[in-house]
Amino acid sequence: MGGNPETELTAVDIHDVLSNERRRMVLSILREQRDDAMTARELSELIAESETGQSPPPRNIRQSAYVSLHQTHLPKLDELGIVDYDESAKTVSLTDRANQMSVYMETVPRYGISWSEYYLAVSVIGLLLAAAAWIGVPVLAAVNAATWAALVLALVGVSATYQTIQQGSSILHRMREAEDDGPSSAEPED
Repeated sequence: MGGNPETELTAVDIHDVLSNERRRMVLSILREQRDDAMTARELSELIAESETGQSPPPRNIRQSAYVSLHQTHLPKLDELGIVDYDESAKTVSLTDRANQMSVYMETVPRYGISWSEYYLAVSVIGLLLAAAAWIGVPVLAAVNAATWAALVLALVGVSATYQTIQQGSSILHRMREAEDDGPSSAEPED
């Protein structure tokens, strides 16, 4: 494996990794698998299926995906320390360093909304509900403004928890990793 897992990936490295659709798919597929390793063949099948929308995908597309993964994309991700790729066994799994990519991996469908847009919408709706209850709008005033605010705050909390779990990287997770790594055994140079 290349790349020092204790150093941050550079903006150039992150951009380079995410600029390629197949590398983004590799990271997404492996993230869904969590701790399970996959073979390059399994990855190429899933990528070819996603690219063509056919199950099973045509053989030539599967072969193209496999060759590009094996010769280009998996070695590059391995060199950066984002995945562990065993070329002889043809297995690949995410490393802890892949968590540095999580924040950049949010994909938004063409007609979907991003998490930031979702939080903005929930906040605006919450403010409008609380204000409407406060000024006495019928039906909404049946619940006081503080209750509306508490309900919206609870929704934001549940949503943030879900998003944190989906990304697989929380501050608690990173702190636990730092504790597991322990103090460095390297001695200072004179």
